[in-house]
Amino acid sequence: MFFTEAASAIGKQSDDMSLIITIICVALFCVIIALMLYFAFRYRSSRHPEAAAIHGSLVLETGWTIGAVVIVLVMFALGLGAYASVKHGASGAYEIKARARMWSWSFEYPDGRQSNELKLAVGRPVKLSLISDDVIHSFYVPAFRVKQDAVPGAINTIWFTPDRTGTYDLFCTEYCGLGHSRMQTEAVVMSEEEFSGWGFEDGGAGAPVGLVARGESLVDSKGCAGCHTVDGSARIGPSLKSIFGHRVVVSTGGEKMELIIDEEYIKRSIKDPGADVVEGFPAIMPVLGLTDEEIEAVSAYIKTLR
Repeated sequence: MFFTEAASAIGKQSDDMSLIITIICVALFCVIIALMLYFAFRYRSSRHPEAAAIHGSLVLETGWTIGAVVIVLVMFALGLGAYASVKHGASGAYEIKARARMWSWSFEYPDGRQSNELKLAVGRPVKLSLISDDVIHSFYVPAFRVKQDAVPGAINTIWFTPDRTGTYDLFCTEYCGLGHSRMQTEAVVMSEEEFSGWGFEDGGAGAPVGLVARGESLVDSKGCAGCHTVDGSARIGPSLKSIFGHRVVVSTGGEKMELIIDEEYIKRSIKDPGADVVEGFPAIMPVLGLTDEEIEAVSAYIKTLR
């Protein structure tokens, strides 16, 4: 039914369900068209120039009514089974928190690891809890055949089991503003051994890492790349490249002024994004809730972007 093979158990179930429903619909279409052509030929005007009264058949009417109900119930049962697998998965699934914001994804794992790609172990059932920091977004991985909205103020959940290793596209399918088309990342399905080891190459979750490396990791995991580039090109927000130590025109309290981008400016901009808005860019940056130590790491990383 799809151009790409399903990469999850629910995906295969969904494809099978869609195929069966399609076959039923095509079969009914063919039967209806065949009967229509037969009756059009059988009772054409040249053979029956005068219309005749046709009396109903209780057996025929009862038969097609019951038959139609049975067909609809079969399709409903197939759909309900697939829906239940996605909405009410088995207990004991590996829980991952997916956080959506304009315009990026970040994922948090039970052991403290974070990433802006969805990392998964093949064959391990997953429970994904979806949270939005701002507007409505929608999580969608075509290869998994799963889709669920992320709604502000609510936690929506979805279950699935990836059963094929590989890298798959992950999209937001709810229009969420100017950067919606760039709100995409990847779901990476790896072996159990690879999954257990990723993220620990630089000391692991919670272990000491270099300040610059930690800052780069925070910029990545907090979704900053959704609005800010590191190569000098502009997006929704100004690029982070070569900004440290340079002057910038901002709007502060409705008045324009010129400031130097230093540690204090970065700290203020992260803690209170609406305080000093760079001229020419919208005031839409969310509050990320970083600690002073995390902001120090981000500043250290920005200093290296020359």
